[in-house]
Amino acid sequence: MNTATDTREVGPLLRGWRERRRFSQQELSNRSSVSTRHLSRVETGRAHPTPEMILHLADCLDVPLRERNRLLLAGGYAPQYQDRGLDDASLALVMEGLRGLLDAHLPYPALLLDDYWDVVDSNAGVDALLVGCAPELLEPPVNVIRLCLQRRAAP
Repeated sequence: MNTATDTREVGPLLRGWRERRRFSQQELSNRSSVSTRHLSRVETGRAHPTPEMILHLADCLDVPLRERNRLLLAGGYAPQYQDRGLDDASLALVMEGLRGLLDAHLPYPALLLDDYWDVVDSNAGVDALLVGCAPELLEPPVNVIRLCLQRRAAP
């Protein structure tokens, strides 16, 4: 969890999500039925949105649940969505299904990544891709972006 974003106000965070989705204030206004004037006041911090308004705008912006919790916290409200680790017992069936998909993909490499591009699970076909990688990049958590950007020594 990035504590730097948790201390920011909700307005700039909502504006960031609107810009990330490439929506103008007018487009978000049309989608959410909230006036552009009120959106502007929320984004600049001149209006303090209710938790319902934060969740409504987050829904219109298709913000992930974990990030909706961050928006609520930034607005001074309690989070509303549970944040479970992948090893949580309630996700065991889902993880088992994903493991089956990885195994079914053999002999081809398959990776299961989290939202930070860290490897959560992989099949045995991935081992061939990792030959020649720097050992420090293979220490958990293995990040696919760092692996792709590393310079490899010529054979």
